[in-house]
Amino acid sequence: MKLPFEPILFGYTVNIHLVLEYLAFFLAFRYYAFLRKKKKDYISSNNRLSIILGAAAGALIGSRLVGVLENPLINFSVEKSIQLLNVKTIMGGLFGGLLGVETAKKIIGETKSSGDLFVLPIIAGIFIGRIGCFLSGINEFTYGRETDFFLGMNLGDDVLRHPVALYELVFLTVLFIGVRHLQKHYILQSGELFKFFMLVYFGFRFFIEFLKPNTFLILGLSTIQILCVVCYVYYMKFIIQKVKNARKKI
Repeated sequence: MKLPFEPILFGYTVNIHLVLEYLAFFLAFRYYAFLRKKKKDYISSNNRLSIILGAAAGALIGSRLVGVLENPLINFSVEKSIQLLNVKTIMGGLFGGLLGVETAKKIIGETKSSGDLFVLPIIAGIFIGRIGCFLSGINEFTYGRETDFFLGMNLGDDVLRHPVALYELVFLTVLFIGVRHLQKHYILQSGELFKFFMLVYFGFRFFIEFLKPNTFLILGLSTIQILCVVCYVYYMKFIIQKVKNARKKI
């Protein structure tokens, strides 16, 4: 199959990444609704709706903002500015969604943790979206650096590159299996599963970004990597607590 994959339907070129992106949102939400029916939710329906709206608003703002900051050195013009407004990134969406949820919970006075039910649907949604990223080849900024590594692929510009999207698909598969294992074999406090997911995924993205032709601005880090560091700082209290608990068990 030639990349970028641009199927023709009724005489029109289909944006396969956009199609899979919308499919990811739809299926992830349906998966969430399915899981909520199977598991008792200690948060009321009204508060859960407020939390979802907060997550959606935060994700929208965060994904756009970080998407723009990924291109900090671009020469601005009207055309490029409009193009940047359409740029978005899952990393900004996740962290923005987190802040949106926490803001919504403070407004409505909800104190219970709310993120665990979202973990598996989020992973599934990212997985579907990454398929679209891979099929888009070099049309989306999810391709890797040039490489002579045996996994290098021609993503559309006749240059062997790291297929970063494929690497992430493998990682997400392992992560999904790992989360299911945690749920079945370990007793976690409410909210811990989501925190583990954020730390593991943001940790993965921190290192995989070195394989992309990024603009490294501060301390040799890209915008996404700086966001990963911010995420770890945000969860530092949780990390320290888990390290102390692990030492006590040794």
